[in-house]
Amino acid sequence: MKTDQLTFEKAYENIQTVKPEAKMNEGFEWQLKLYEAMGYEVDTSSAIYKQYRLQKVTEKYPELRNLPQELFAVDPTTISQGLKDDILYKCRKCRRSLFRSSSILDHNEGSGPIAFAHKRTTPSLVLTTGSQAQCTSYFIEPVQWMESTLLGVIDGQLLCPKCSAKLGSFNWYGEQCSCGRWITPAFQIHKNRVDEMKMLPALGSHTRKL
Repeated sequence: MKTDQLTFEKAYENIQTVKPEAKMNEGFEWQLKLYEAMGYEVDTSSAIYKQYRLQKVTEKYPELRNLPQELFAVDPTTISQGLKDDILYKCRKCRRSLFRSSSILDHNEGSGPIAFAHKRTTPSLVLTTGSQAQCTSYFIEPVQWMESTLLGVIDGQLLCPKCSAKLGSFNWYGEQCSCGRWITPAFQIHKNRVDEMKMLPALGSHTRKL
């Protein structure tokens, strides 16, 4: 796939031409499709990689205990600066920094490059870098301040860690977005509960409201 820039389907077809009985398990097929979607590289910062990793958590840690720390995005209050062009999202009520735009796991109703479906009868998840015009919520990767709320619990509310204002909800087995897409797992923050703040390059850590 990498050497000849072949899609998963084409590479699989070529192998079966040589060895017709060649088969692979579903898990390995998902990984190869993920590899293709990331441009034949392992990009751990990719939204589709993060979503795939989150989907595998409920299989590897069914009790949702002792989750690996790398699963959680760094709490933006513990670092003064994020990635270039990162947008910071703050609680609308108390202004506490909650997450950065790099933590948003975009999804789109249109045709995306790869679909990864959780093992249930719900629609497949398609991730892209497109807009979410119909969506009233952000679906993000879990952030460090959520850890105590998420461990050992299947679903519940997401509250601001400073003022306890309701921000959204989470469900390890998925929730439906307002656009109709089913997201698994889901860490949902309502857009009307947060404000976007963009970093001003000349002022370093200062921000302005969009």
